[in-house]
Amino acid sequence: MIKENDVLNNQQAKIILALQKRSYEVEASIIHNCEIPPLQETLLQLQQSKEIFLGYYIEETLAGVISFKVLGKELDIYRLFIDPVHFKKGIAQKLLAFVEMNYSVTKLVVSTASKNIPAIRLYQKEGFVEVRTTKINDELTLVHLEKVIEDGTLPL
Repeated sequence: MIKENDVLNNQQAKIILALQKRSYEVEASIIHNCEIPPLQETLLQLQQSKEIFLGYYIEETLAGVISFKVLGKELDIYRLFIDPVHFKKGIAQKLLAFVEMNYSVTKLVVSTASKNIPAIRLYQKEGFVEVRTTKINDELTLVHLEKVIEDGTLPL
């Protein structure tokens, strides 16, 4: 089940933050960089993000989260993370499909570390294409990906 999470609720925010740290520790080991922002984020910073947080639940347990902002017709994904015990179960794909189907947007955008090959492959498999890279420092480069959504209207 997918449902919206209220990060202003301290209990929900603490669960999200704990899951975020577990998941991004895996990414940090993949990219060999422990300085990624999700690992440094505090509860207060999470709660002040102004992002929409959707959680994927298995029974009553939070197994994955996608957070984003909708800016006009563009949905900007800020984070997508899955509990490591639930990797490879299709949860990320289900969260991506849910936002694509339930928000009236024409484009999804996301960024990830260029060394995070599993994430890049996931996004590419879901129809995202690389549009540019940004070098943050000598150890970290981000890949920016986009997916254009068909609006369903027929051309005149």
